[in-house]
Amino acid sequence: MLNPRLLRVRSALTRQCMAEFLGTFVLILFGLSAAAQVKTSRETKGQTLSIHLSWAVGVMSATYLTKGISGAHLNPAVSLCFCILGKLRWGQLLPYCVSQLLGAYVGAAMVYVLYYDAIMEFSGGVLTVYGPNETASIFATYPTEYLPLGGGFLDQVVGTGTLLLCILSLTEKRNTPAPPDLIAPIVAGVVLGIIMSMSANCGAALNPARDLGPRLLTLTAGWGTEVFTCYNYWFWVPIVAPIIGALTGTSLYLVFIEWQLPDEPQESHPEIYSISGSIKPSVALLEKVEEPK
Repeated sequence: MLNPRLLRVRSALTRQCMAEFLGTFVLILFGLSAAAQVKTSRETKGQTLSIHLSWAVGVMSATYLTKGISGAHLNPAVSLCFCILGKLRWGQLLPYCVSQLLGAYVGAAMVYVLYYDAIMEFSGGVLTVYGPNETASIFATYPTEYLPLGGGFLDQVVGTGTLLLCILSLTEKRNTPAPPDLIAPIVAGVVLGIIMSMSANCGAALNPARDLGPRLLTLTAGWGTEVFTCYNYWFWVPIVAPIIGALTGTSLYLVFIEWQLPDEPQESHPEIYSISGSIKPSVALLEKVEEPK
């Protein structure tokens, strides 16, 4: 019988990169498959929710899959912020980002193969970015026609900033951390909330690898350079803006939350009551009250 230890990679960084590759692959596979299915079926009305839910399930699945090996970053902007916070070594940043980008590219390629016939039937064999039969938006994000570059940039900064602001507190021991088994569903819920509320303008990329990997796939699969030149060279916005947004969200978290948390046990602080914390004392008090005779 084959010994699993013979297949174990000795380099910790290589194992982490393998996990980031596979996790990003799974994330993209879920999200883009739903987008391809809805787009090519021509039944787009009322189907946006299914795409949003698929992205959330992809995030949750990929996080469960990789959190024990690489920390489930799945996003170069997240990896950069973790380096700044000292939670990831700077020497790991480039390998992580390359692995995430490759995972996104291969995930998009898998979706292209799975839905090749449907894409060709829908587009009439003409792969384009514009028009009623465009199919490039299955893979990468593009702005609505009314949205200027500045508006799209702000949209991505706010969306990714919100993502980092919400997830950084999940493991903070001084701030009621989430149970480890619930981190993946919570992150998925945060992503779902963001894409349901902030995707109308330009698709809520939130992740440079999620957008650039599939965009490179469309470049090499027949859509051509138009995927980079269209909409006034839009392609750089979902790459740069999520990074700026992640840095902004991280800064807000540090200034308003982490640096304001008490330094246990040196710093004394007033007791904070929450709904869950006040229920038990109230119940206990009621139990002590004797019933009238």
